[in-house]
Amino acid sequence: MKSVVWLGDSLQRVREFAADARRVAGHQLAVVQAGRQPADSKPMPTVGIGASELRVRTGGAYRVIYVAKFSEAIYVFHAFQKKTRKTARADIELARRRFRMLIEERRER
Repeated sequence: MKSVVWLGDSLQRVREFAADARRVAGHQLAVVQAGRQPADSKPMPTVGIGASELRVRTGGAYRVIYVAKFSEAIYVFHAFQKKTRKTARADIELARRRFRMLIEERRER
C-alpha cells in the first residue's frame, strides 16, 4: 500500500474539514492507496499530468487535489472547502505550484 505524503499545509486543511467530510476524505484516500478508483474524483490536468481532484460532498463541498501515479506514494497538494461552483484560480495555482515543486524534487534525486 502506498503512503500518503502531505505537501504544504494540506494535512492541516483536511483536519479543518467538518468531521463527516474528513472521514469520507480519509476513506477515499485509503481507496486510492489500495490502487482503486475513489467514489467521486476527476482528472485535474490544469494542475499537472496525473493530478486528480477528490470530491467530497458531505454537508458542503470539499476537495482534495492529489497525484497517485508515482510508485512510492500518493502526494496530496491541496485541500479546501469549495464555496462556489467553479474552483477558485488561487486553489488551482497553489496545487500547480506544489505539483511543479514535486516534479523538480523528483528530477534532482
